[in-house]
Amino acid sequence: MSSDQKTPRFSPAKTTVVFLLGGPGSGKGTQSANLVRDYGFVHLSAGDLLRAEQIRPESEYGALIKNYITEGKIVPMEITVALLSNAMAAELDANKDKYASAKPRFLIDGFPRKLDQAVFFEETVCPSEFTLFLDCPEEVMEKRLLKRGETSGRDDDNAESIRKRFRTFVETSMPVVTEFEKQDKVISVAATGTVEEVYERIQAGFEKRGVKPSS
Repeated sequence: MSSDQKTPRFSPAKTTVVFLLGGPGSGKGTQSANLVRDYGFVHLSAGDLLRAEQIRPESEYGALIKNYITEGKIVPMEITVALLSNAMAAELDANKDKYASAKPRFLIDGFPRKLDQAVFFEETVCPSEFTLFLDCPEEVMEKRLLKRGETSGRDDDNAESIRKRFRTFVETSMPVVTEFEKQDKVISVAATGTVEEVYERIQAGFEKRGVKPSS
């Protein structure tokens, strides 16, 4: 898919795309599960797709992705966007009967990380309906991640890594939120309190946008 292709692969009239953004530890994984259950979203995580592609036999991108990740660099957005686009196409293809009567809904988690990624995805794949932004203070996220680190076994669940990840989020991903806010395409939710309280706020935001739970 070349970057000069200006016709998106999927029409927003036929496909709903919602971006899910929030700092590390803001609760994206937890709330994604709620939205999949109640709203019929198909959850796509850019990180999961990259990790899966890295180990997939016969992958044209695998070695390249591995190289970027090993060197701590961001994988070229063309690859990430192609993986997301192909995952959407595969879902539609596998469930043709279901989507003959229902508009597919995709929840894209942790993407776009940068503004150029947002622009490229909307130009080539599908314009988003809106971005759900889980707004969480740094100290709350740090506390959650340190707690998770006690059992997660993740190398990056330590105070130093958490602060670096938070800085990266503020510098690279917040401009995405700011830009979409200008277009009135953001539901910003305070991601503090219990999981249930946060989810109630998300549901209220969806209700205002006319997004109903799937029957």
